[in-house]
Amino acid sequence: MKLSTKGRYGLRALIDLAVHADEGAVSIQSIAERQNISESYLEQLARLLKKAGIIVSVRGAKGGYQLGRPAGEISVGDILRALEGSLDAVTCPANEGSGSCGEADFCVTRFVWKKINDSITQAVDTIYLNELVEESHQLACSGTAENNVAERACSKSTEKKHKEAEQ
Repeated sequence: MKLSTKGRYGLRALIDLAVHADEGAVSIQSIAERQNISESYLEQLARLLKKAGIIVSVRGAKGGYQLGRPAGEISVGDILRALEGSLDAVTCPANEGSGSCGEADFCVTRFVWKKINDSITQAVDTIYLNELVEESHQLACSGTAENNVAERACSKSTEKKHKEAEQ
């Protein structure tokens, strides 16, 4: 399986959106600027993510997009499936339950494809957006990240820790 720019850019955009979630609706323009991704391409991705219920649009002067549910409930698998469709490395009718190719009874490799597909599914379905936001905070605060989202995540994380310490 090779992810297209849809999956790669979409995941980056959603991490950005989650990092800035406390600001209310986030504009495509601001995500595009921070992530160096074309606004028109992000609009295309936003339509797919909105259709899947991962994001919601907010109209008005301060409109933009927000997460459709908490970041801890949005898996990488949810995001990638919304943008890419099936994540199977190899499609096998026998493994999908949609029939047989005629060789299924004698096909040893179908077990290999099923195991690979199951491993991919297990990996992407157990990583959540909130974990990636936290990873962004850690990278930014360690000084190894070199982008605006990471820097913003670090400053937000630091502000939050200061507020918690004051209470």
